[in-house]
Amino acid sequence: MSLHRHNPAELSPPTGFSHAVTATGSRLVLLAGQTSLDRDGKVVGEALPEQFETALTNLLTALRHAGGSPADLARVTVYATDIADYRRHAAELGRIWRRLAGRDYPAMAVIGVVRLWDEQALVEVDGLAVLE
Repeated sequence: MSLHRHNPAELSPPTGFSHAVTATGSRLVLLAGQTSLDRDGKVVGEALPEQFETALTNLLTALRHAGGSPADLARVTVYATDIADYRRHAAELGRIWRRLAGRDYPAMAVIGVVRLWDEQALVEVDGLAVLE
C-alpha cells in the first residue's frame, strides 16, 4: 500500500491536513462515524478535546481491528456541533491527533452540524483507509 500526500505550493500551507492524497492498495476500509461513546454506549467527556480524543481513539480501534494503522488513513471527516469551539481548541486537537495518529495527515474536512445522533456528542469522526 502506498499513500502520497500532495500539498501544492499554489495552495495555502496545510495545517493538520493534506490537500490531496493518492492511494494505491488492494483493500479499502470504510470507517463508520465514531463519537465519544464508551463500551456501554454512553457519551463520555464534557468538553470538545476530551470527546475528540475518545472519538479518534474509537476510530483508530476500528481501523486496527480491520488490519490498518493511522498511516493507512487516506481521508477523515470531522463533524462538529460548534465550529467556533473547534477552532478555539484547534491547537489542542492537533496535539491529540499527533499523539494518537502521527504526523502524516490524511485529506480532511471539518463540517459543522446542528447535532449528532447522541445529543450530548460534540464531535464525530469517520474515515477511509487503504490497505495492501
